[in-house]
Amino acid sequence: MKTQATVAQPTVNASSPLVQVSGALAGIVIFILVAAWLAKRFGFTGAGVGAKKSLNISASVSVGPRERVVVVDVEDARLVLGITSAQITHLHTLPPVSAPDVTEKAPAPADFQKLMKNLLKRNGKD
Repeated sequence: MKTQATVAQPTVNASSPLVQVSGALAGIVIFILVAAWLAKRFGFTGAGVGAKKSLNISASVSVGPRERVVVVDVEDARLVLGITSAQITHLHTLPPVSAPDVTEKAPAPADFQKLMKNLLKRNGKD
């Protein structure tokens, strides 16, 4: 006569501390990923990120397979640079662009409160 041994499978108890901690950790990770995706999607930036930009490429043209001529706007001048795969050469300095031209190109920083109100209005919750 053969005897069959039954193996008892351990059951997972939902009130187990390991299950609770794992669930909380998974929820936090998902929340961080969703928040990062929303920040990227709606273009949220820090308060001073856009204001510190003092170097902009205003024009660029390719003059060869690996050579370019670039006009770079700096705070007090515009630089014409020749760029190759081996070096960058200063070609000429132009006078700075007038202030109204620079402010027109810079986008306004996103206001979190206004964006949230607009988002809620679009979803019909206002």
